[in-house]
Amino acid sequence: MSTLRFHALKESLFHKPLPVEEKVRRSELFGTNVFNENTMRQYLTKDAFKGVMNAIKFGKKIDRSIADQVSSSMKDWALSKGVTHYTHWFQPLTGTTAEKHDAFFETIGEGMAIEKFGGGQLVQQEPDASSFPSGGIRNTFEARGYTAWDPTSPAFIYGTTLCIPTIFVAYTGEALDYKTPLLRALNAVDQAATDVCRYFDKNVKKVTSSLGWEQEYFLIDKLLASSRPDITLTGRTLLGHTSAKGQQLDDHYFGAIPGRALNFMRDLETECMLLGIPVKTRHNEVAPNQFELAPIFEEANLAVDHNSLLMDIMGRVASKHNFKVLLHEKPFAGINGSGKHNNWSLSTDTGVNLLAPGKTPMSNLQFLTFFINTIKAVHEYEELLRASIASASNDHRLGANEAPPAIISVFIGQQLTKVLEELEGVTKGKLSPKEKTELKLNVVGKIPDVLLDNTDRNRTSPFAFTGNKFEFRAVGSLANCGNPMTVLNTIVAKQLQDFKMEVDVLINKKDLKKDEAIFNVLREYIKSTKAILFEGNGYGKEWEEEAKKRGLSNNKSTPEALKAKISDKVIKLFEDMNVMSKVESEARYEIEMEAYIMHIQIEARVLGDVARNHIVPTAVKYQNILIENVKGLKEIFDKKYASVSKEQINLIEEISSHIEAINANVTKMINARREANVIEDLEKKAMAYCFEIKPLFDEIRYHCDKLELLIDDEIWPLTKYRELLFTR
Repeated sequence: MSTLRFHALKESLFHKPLPVEEKVRRSELFGTNVFNENTMRQYLTKDAFKGVMNAIKFGKKIDRSIADQVSSSMKDWALSKGVTHYTHWFQPLTGTTAEKHDAFFETIGEGMAIEKFGGGQLVQQEPDASSFPSGGIRNTFEARGYTAWDPTSPAFIYGTTLCIPTIFVAYTGEALDYKTPLLRALNAVDQAATDVCRYFDKNVKKVTSSLGWEQEYFLIDKLLASSRPDITLTGRTLLGHTSAKGQQLDDHYFGAIPGRALNFMRDLETECMLLGIPVKTRHNEVAPNQFELAPIFEEANLAVDHNSLLMDIMGRVASKHNFKVLLHEKPFAGINGSGKHNNWSLSTDTGVNLLAPGKTPMSNLQFLTFFINTIKAVHEYEELLRASIASASNDHRLGANEAPPAIISVFIGQQLTKVLEELEGVTKGKLSPKEKTELKLNVVGKIPDVLLDNTDRNRTSPFAFTGNKFEFRAVGSLANCGNPMTVLNTIVAKQLQDFKMEVDVLINKKDLKKDEAIFNVLREYIKSTKAILFEGNGYGKEWEEEAKKRGLSNNKSTPEALKAKISDKVIKLFEDMNVMSKVESEARYEIEMEAYIMHIQIEARVLGDVARNHIVPTAVKYQNILIENVKGLKEIFDKKYASVSKEQINLIEEISSHIEAINANVTKMINARREANVIEDLEKKAMAYCFEIKPLFDEIRYHCDKLELLIDDEIWPLTKYRELLFTR
């Protein structure tokens, strides 16, 4: 076997679990390194604390004098914990986080220095924006961009650095990150949902969007992963024959967590506790060496920040335990990939979950209002919702009989389906006293029976109601949750706005009572959204055919899906809701299309390199060994040569055919890439990479994987699936 593979396997056998001791209760650790409300009470003046809390709860602007007080207190707190630097921590459109560290250290004269951190440094910084994706908003020579403090997400300490969550915008004001549009979308849904809530409770002043993500991932031995150029450069295996044993026995799912993995998890969870990330659940996932962790639900903006931070921390903690974390949606062929289910709901400042069935007809009418409006929003903007989770990596997972299909549909369960059917049958217009009684007691009054476990789980549904929340299951494990959460909250906000307008028209012009007006509008929504509701098997071919009849989109590739982002309908949506301007929408489309092209291009170059410089030379080497063997047999057996060496000759011919096919397809792929690279139109270029270049990956892989089965294991250059997936 190759020297690299040999040493990687040898060293991995000696990786013992690092001892991880937990001497302190997690409740005592939680938020220790976070400048949260409890810490602010200790360090801030009364006026400063009030100013920050008003900014967090009501979106009020923080006065500069208050910012100076906050920065001074934040610095004192950080210095007490051994911090030396601070950074504005933000989420540019690269898909990763970004930070530039500055020391608190300042000189004040000859031989003298102090630690300094003022309000100006807290509130705003000016990082170089030239090398971050801007989608044409900024030229490379126009480098100025700004980060601005987001007080709704508390500062935290990681290592010896104070990290301050911020937005990131261009010099001209356009958003260049995931956080800015998300904050705008959360503001939009707050206003729209609060207005609708006041039909039911005049005391509601604020509605908050909550998110609970479920992060799936693979843990691979670090040395074994580093022996694979494809994993190192692309995050997934571009080659590799499936292991004889994979996940077919279902023996890994929810099984006992391996010792090394468990110690990694305990260490990771300790880091999360210190940073205020409320992780709660851990378990083995379906595929070997695949795991999942999930937190307690949080306000959506904070949850997105915490998930982005978590993905950074996972890599650092894994390295300590001689692991590599793979967050790619499909790192291995033949076994399940990884997703990141986004569990979403809306809650009032009076403590009511708007997607939880109530105990009275009135509270259930409120539940139905938000439940049906969410379904309506998904129906109206299903293509945009699909586009929000589109990426080169997630394309491998969607529709692969392990994840929801590329067709967006909503699963609500049999009981709620029956409730909607009964509600649809209510007479349009003014209700008679008898109808009102029947409606409230026989239909709406039944909903308290909908318990958290009274709807079956449909793992093939991309958007499913699960008792008191909707679960957006199609989000990829590598994704920034800010993208789908921006879209979901925006479309729901828009729909709630439209709903209120329709209800108010019926109340004011048709002289209907409030309840009757609400019932009439909801009844029409139920009728018009039937196409999006689906209770069956989303993996089946029959569903594709049925979805087409219903008029639902089925955009299987990222280039096809992303076009929805620049439709007139979507651009108007984001503009009307003050979430993104036309320039920002078009820029994001361009950035995501370019990212798709770059990912496929990198994979193509890596695949060509590995196939020609690793696989083919190894195959030729083994072929020469066989040829020498045949020559030796001929010398020994002479006349019996034909019968004795027949199998060896067949093997030589088979290897030759695979070598020839690999070389031919790599050449074809290189030529196709050259042709695609000169295409100026971004959409046409992406389509060329998707439909001309990417299909060649499977052709090349097929022949390389066949060679893996034919060639002596001792000289095979790449670490195999059985080694990557079962070395623990």
